[in-house]
Amino acid sequence: MKEVKSPKKPLIYYYSIAIIIILLFNLLIAPMIMDKQVTQVDYGKFMRMIDDGNIGSVQVEDTQIIFTDKKEANIYKTGLMNDPTLTQKLYESGAEFAKDIDQTMSPLMSVLLTIVLPMLIFIGLGQYMSKKLIQQAGGKNSMAFGMGKSNAKVYVQSTEGIHFSDVAGEDEAKESLAEIVDYLHNTDKYSEVGASMPKGLLLVGPPGTGKTMLAKAVAGEADVPFFSISGSEFIEMFVGMGASKVRDLFQQAKEKAPCIVFIDEIDTIGKKRDGQMGGNDEREQTLNQLLTEMDGFEGNAGVIILAATNRPESLDPALTRPGRFDRRIPVELPDLQGREAILKVHAKKIKVSEGVNFHTIARMASGASGAELANIINEAALRAVRNGRKAVNQSDLEESIETVIAGYQKKNAVLSDHEKKVVAYHEIGHALVAAMQTNSAPVQKITIIPRTSGALGYTMQVEQADKYLLTKEEIENKIATLTAGRAAEEVAFGQITTGASNDIEQATKLARSMITQYGMSNDFGMVAMETVSNQYLGADASLTCSPETLKEIDRKVIELIGKQHEKAIKILESNRTKLDKLAQFLYEKETITGEEFMKILKERGE
Repeated sequence: MKEVKSPKKPLIYYYSIAIIIILLFNLLIAPMIMDKQVTQVDYGKFMRMIDDGNIGSVQVEDTQIIFTDKKEANIYKTGLMNDPTLTQKLYESGAEFAKDIDQTMSPLMSVLLTIVLPMLIFIGLGQYMSKKLIQQAGGKNSMAFGMGKSNAKVYVQSTEGIHFSDVAGEDEAKESLAEIVDYLHNTDKYSEVGASMPKGLLLVGPPGTGKTMLAKAVAGEADVPFFSISGSEFIEMFVGMGASKVRDLFQQAKEKAPCIVFIDEIDTIGKKRDGQMGGNDEREQTLNQLLTEMDGFEGNAGVIILAATNRPESLDPALTRPGRFDRRIPVELPDLQGREAILKVHAKKIKVSEGVNFHTIARMASGASGAELANIINEAALRAVRNGRKAVNQSDLEESIETVIAGYQKKNAVLSDHEKKVVAYHEIGHALVAAMQTNSAPVQKITIIPRTSGALGYTMQVEQADKYLLTKEEIENKIATLTAGRAAEEVAFGQITTGASNDIEQATKLARSMITQYGMSNDFGMVAMETVSNQYLGADASLTCSPETLKEIDRKVIELIGKQHEKAIKILESNRTKLDKLAQFLYEKETITGEEFMKILKERGE
């Protein structure tokens, strides 16, 4: 760490320069300005003014004559000439002989030049030197000049006027937060019972579910001061600065109570302390100061701490215990009803055609977060503009879902005739096996138009309702459907291609989860072979078994996938005629709907 050294030149040095400049101004520049108040004229004009009797006061010196007009309004000077009659002429004209004519400027000009202007110069030099000193010390937020300020953004109201009505799909979270808002508005109602509000509320959930938006909605509803700061803003290169910022933040909050303090991404400073030497001392000191500050005020002080994170398992237990963060509020991915409500909220911002079915769009967008749903609405609006429409219709929304899932259509991708047939058989294989099995999601759409994600085609299956539990049979059917693309290639062409790589990856993941997590293997029973961490950030799995067990797990996974692959081949071979005709139809049309697929399937079965 590089030490910030004191400036080589002390502050008195710069102020001395400023004083010298002011003195030079008064000694040199000010007299020059005053001298400019005397007008230089020739001797002829001087004689004409004598003849006209327009001389007020006159001062004859060795080398020059200084005189004024009759009204004493202007001062003039001219050179001295050898004129013996000059004195007589001046006397006859009524001039007054003065020993010393006052050549000073007006009082206002004198104040401006001798007081105001030097002060402005002094202040300007001071400001300039102050900025230079701050830059040399590392900026205004450095340890020397920042003084540990929290730099928290303070809002009296929500920045965008967000309220609970603007947040959809998180009814449980809004209910918990509404209680906090009610407490801030009606503190006496809770005090009579002896109840005190939780000191801290922790919002946890995947990215994009609306944790930060909920915090802003609380601010909009409560109409109290709202302090917003990110956890990363506490971390500085100087040890002790983070703790200083925490102290400053809570000091401001106590002064403006009742208020709300929102710390976004609190896992940045709230990670578990491992006790090892050589760690980040600054991070640990910041966390310790946060713990101390949260213990330093009572629950009825009117300061509510809100925090958000998508890594709750990484937080220190001392931070999440009751008395600090008393309440954990899950902000999960929205269900079917929630997705429909979110779509309708965001659709208010755009023009939508009549007859748009948001329920269908919500079913197609299964597993999407609030941020992704907002993006779907925006993509639909952009598509409507590209196509020259002034309102978003159903096709725009459906296409936007496909854009979010699989990417944009690759208009420049040209498949050969044979490759196009292979892709058609591959996708129809998925759809046909899915349709011939029970407890499989209905087919919504099949396409063989390449996408920017790399997919040469895809089959979209949409559940009629959200499913929270899956049976062993349903998972096996999913695996069979995933292997059906490769199976169709084998049945139709007797050879395999690289197009099933993503299908193989998903099938392997499902098969391994059945054995290691779900206890769906007769050989291992209900024994967990994997532990899942970061459930909101990809759900990383790590094996907790011996190498011998791992070898057996691999064998079981291969056996399970192979069994479902054989099942898919049998289904396709027994429905070979349907497979050929459906693949030919898809080859010609390139995109077909689920209704078209089922209609042709039933017709061919008659």
